[in-house]
Amino acid sequence: MRTQFRLPSLGADMESAILTEWLKKPGEQVRHGEPLATVETTKGLIDLESYDDGQVLEQLVPPGTQVRVGTPLASLEVAGIGGAAQATPGAQAAPVTPGADAAEAPPLDASRPPSGAAAPAAAPHEATATHARISPAARRRAHELNIPLTEVERAAAGGIVRIDDIERLAAAPKPAPTVDARAAMRATIGAAMARAKREIPHYYLGHAVDFGPAREWLTLHNAPLPVQARLIEAVLLTKAVALAAARLPGFNGYFRAGGFEPSTAVHVGAAIALRGGGLVAPALLDADRKDLTTLMREFSALVTRVRAGHLRSGEFTAATITLTSLGADGVDVLYPIINPPQVAIVGAGGVVDRPWVRNDEVVVRPVVTLALAGDHRVTDGRAGAGFLRAVADLLAHPEAL
Repeated sequence: MRTQFRLPSLGADMESAILTEWLKKPGEQVRHGEPLATVETTKGLIDLESYDDGQVLEQLVPPGTQVRVGTPLASLEVAGIGGAAQATPGAQAAPVTPGADAAEAPPLDASRPPSGAAAPAAAPHEATATHARISPAARRRAHELNIPLTEVERAAAGGIVRIDDIERLAAAPKPAPTVDARAAMRATIGAAMARAKREIPHYYLGHAVDFGPAREWLTLHNAPLPVQARLIEAVLLTKAVALAAARLPGFNGYFRAGGFEPSTAVHVGAAIALRGGGLVAPALLDADRKDLTTLMREFSALVTRVRAGHLRSGEFTAATITLTSLGADGVDVLYPIINPPQVAIVGAGGVVDRPWVRNDEVVVRPVVTLALAGDHRVTDGRAGAGFLRAVADLLAHPEAL
């Protein structure tokens, strides 16, 4: 069956993106969840993952083209149309209509930036194959260093690009990010948060938690390990939030089409600051089912990709609940805003020494204050209080996480 792969929405206020590279050619096979193309948004480069198993028939948009959300990007031959139903939870792709023509949603003028996005630094090139041959190692290194392939092609001038060429390109002086680019990101974030506060009836709860058991267990666990293998406090918080979200209804899922859609999977969005300002919250997938060591490894890889400006569409849109923290910046309490279409977000302050009553005595304990923002259309304060107590109980027994 012939179907079309369209540009999905990768954020509440995303209107368009620039297609920077095709990762699959016509005639090649693609599997569900495998990257098909790369686009550039205000949050960086994002690999778009296929929703189906099939074969690429035709590329409908050349690299360098700015396109609107919902624009058909490629035609695929798939075994059935069921692949779209298996799309990553939270992905907001436009409905697929077999046989629809690309003219339904025409590409934007590449000289005009999308709403909330910075314009490309120079005029885009045509398809990669007509300009430069890039070795797989060089392609991977370009992604790691966040160097757009259009920039690589310009430097190659039609030649063969190898990994040494990428290293030289990375070492070359680059202009500082423009004020316009930062302003565009702030505008995008502001629009998304304004929409969230306008449409979601938030309620807020705070709960101080004795972090002593978690910190003591963490110290013993990390003592024999090399630095690169040690766990951090954020991973314990992530696992506790994930388990609480899996156990208590109403906090894990999406509010769409006028109703709550609970998710059977728990994908915790990890808020990560971007260099130069702004933040993203890509998902740690199935966080409730993974051990702490695996979560730590995946969290580290996620931070590396975010700081390099390269994410995957699945982890960018999949989060079912979000955890954010400014504890490292000395903040005691953080009251966050829900990221639609999610229905809950947890904010964690720093772990600080506080007077604490324990066994009828006042002692000094490391305390973290957790704040929950919940959606009143789905839950209320009593349910939210139960959720925060569940997180606290889980942190009190870190060996069971």
